[in-house]
Amino acid sequence: MSGTDITALMHDIGERARDAAAELAFASAERKHAALIGAAEAVWKRRAEIIAANARDLDYGREKGLSPAMMDRLMLDEDRIRGIVDGLRAVAEQRDPVGEIITEWDMASGLHIQRVRTPLGVVGVIYESRPNVTADAGALCLKSGNAVILRGGSESFHSSGAIHSCLVEGLKSAGLPEAAIQLVPTRDREAVAAMLRAVEHIDVIVPRGGKGLVGLVQREARVPVFAHLEGICHVYADGDADLEKARRVVLNAKTRRTGICGAAECLLIDRAFFYKHGAALVQDLLDAGVEVRGDGALAEIDGVVAAREDDFGKEFLDKIIAAKIVDGVDGAIAHIRRYGSNHTEAILTENDATAARFFQRIDSAILMRNASTQFADGGEFGMGAEIGIATGKMHARGPVGAEQLTSFKYLVTGDGTCRP
Repeated sequence: MSGTDITALMHDIGERARDAAAELAFASAERKHAALIGAAEAVWKRRAEIIAANARDLDYGREKGLSPAMMDRLMLDEDRIRGIVDGLRAVAEQRDPVGEIITEWDMASGLHIQRVRTPLGVVGVIYESRPNVTADAGALCLKSGNAVILRGGSESFHSSGAIHSCLVEGLKSAGLPEAAIQLVPTRDREAVAAMLRAVEHIDVIVPRGGKGLVGLVQREARVPVFAHLEGICHVYADGDADLEKARRVVLNAKTRRTGICGAAECLLIDRAFFYKHGAALVQDLLDAGVEVRGDGALAEIDGVVAAREDDFGKEFLDKIIAAKIVDGVDGAIAHIRRYGSNHTEAILTENDATAARFFQRIDSAILMRNASTQFADGGEFGMGAEIGIATGKMHARGPVGAEQLTSFKYLVTGDGTCRP
């Protein structure tokens, strides 16, 4: 498509999204619930079609030379489609946030004031190789009364299209506007640029993908952005950690799925823990096939690769982890402040005071104690799904679910009340 055609296409999509958003803002909770259940049923009914579309995307990914981790993100099978269906149903059953009275109060002037949740309007979601984002983003935006414009990656073009068709089927069955969930029907990158400039149509952009995509969006967007640039997640094994808990958590945090933003990328070991338990945590990782890039005494362990400075503060998204010995919780805090990305950090300790210090002095969006960083996910937080993780400090932070996709307005009631 020519640049002129892309501009016209995106303008039309934006106009239709605006019109749909106006209707969704007052759509009943029952109709939105029905649309999501209808979409879930359509996804399951058409799962063979979705898997066939995904096979075309996997062929495309192999031709492009995608890494194993990226191919894993792209792949759909029946179990993962069941996960998409479960996610749609979970979002459907969530409390509808639109119209919720956040707080209310009376003034001496006679005014009664309510702060009430309202949709943001139109959300633009730009994502790469995970086709399930099509369902998650569509569902959460619909639940929160927002229209959404989805621009999936070139790798997931066919899978996203098949899933989107199911979402539209759900909208139609519930009598909601089909333009409430739109998928940009081109791989042309000019469509992304057009979305980033679309201040007259889009209220917020959410990028889901690697550092290159998110960095581009954050640099060039004229529309507000909810995003995290990287998931450089740390796990700190404190001197008072329980060894067996630590071994389970570290292995899960790194190896459960290496290609997600909640995967651990750096292991910090308190010197006191290392004296007590030696190389137990590192050896577990090595035995699991993880390449450990260790600093200092850790580099002397058989099988460990000596770490370079740029291995710290790096998002590997692979079976690779950086590792370092630190002096107590303050050493861990200093390291995370220097190298972290404000995404998710975990402390392994049985000491309440140490855990409290870690929680108080680190400003990442998600902090965990004795739990895997792989729980950094809206579904695991009871949100049904997430549209992304936000590491900024304005409006939304951490997993962005339906509630985080709302703003608020003030409803003020008087009785012929005048200001003196």
